[in-house]
Amino acid sequence: MAEDLREAPREAVADELASESPAADPDAVRRSYLVHRARRKARIEQRRRSKRAGARFWVVLVVLLAVCVFLALTTWREVGRLFGL
Repeated sequence: MAEDLREAPREAVADELASESPAADPDAVRRSYLVHRARRKARIEQRRRSKRAGARFWVVLVVLLAVCVFLALTTWREVGRLFGL
């Protein structure tokens, strides 16, 4: 078979290969498009979730720091009032 392909003209080989190949699934392009679109949507959503998680981390950190400062100042004031410092 390989010897026959070497000797045959290129157009004849292309026509022969085209006739041997199975027919394409008509829905394959649509399914492929939907798969790629779903992957892109998932990638974008993952990026959004990561950004939101970073923002949540900093907000919680600032709130905890504010609560710690408030408790420290309140405790300091109460200790000063109690012991007359």
